[in-house]
Amino acid sequence: MASTAADALREIGIRLSALAQDGLSFAASDYDLDRYRQVGQLAVEMLSVLSGRPAGELALELGRDSGYATPKIDVRGAVFDDHERVLLMRERSDGRWSLPGGWADPGESPSAAVIREITEETGYHSSAVKLIACWDRELQDNPPPLPVHVYKLFFLCRRDGAVRPPAALETLEDGWFDLASLPPLSLGRVNHRQIARALAHHRDPSLPSEFD
Repeated sequence: MASTAADALREIGIRLSALAQDGLSFAASDYDLDRYRQVGQLAVEMLSVLSGRPAGELALELGRDSGYATPKIDVRGAVFDDHERVLLMRERSDGRWSLPGGWADPGESPSAAVIREITEETGYHSSAVKLIACWDRELQDNPPPLPVHVYKLFFLCRRDGAVRPPAALETLEDGWFDLASLPPLSLGRVNHRQIARALAHHRDPSLPSEFD
């Protein structure tokens, strides 16, 4: 995956952090636990130097998970209307636009997670039609680099049911856009190629799901 020395070091930092998390979950002795804490702290310091983010902030972010370390799952829902316009929502965090979606919650199926996200962020109720793709964020040109490994699941969804106001804390606004006139995208969440692939699956739902 790495294209530069910094990318390679970031991958090492992510793997060291995962190794520390695994060790803290399964190590039996105080000696081993102390060593894994030190490995985790070194991983945080490495990622801090590479990203410019404060080590304390990264430590909090990486410390949210416990147990065996696995990739995080980001779900995104692509809804198109009869004119092939795509439903986008404007993110509060950066003021840019994205397919509705976010982190899947424990206890949710992936399709339930994406339906919930679409409803919360846009007010449109929908149903999941098919899995468009399971993509590795590291390979998909979704900046900026993150301190965790992420799989991105894109679903083709169909609007159904009533429309209600979106959750006030989730979204600045939402709208329907032609692919030829997309607003500025929140590229860490979705890029132009990914929306184009979603439209291809909307046009031909028999296309096979894509994966890295």
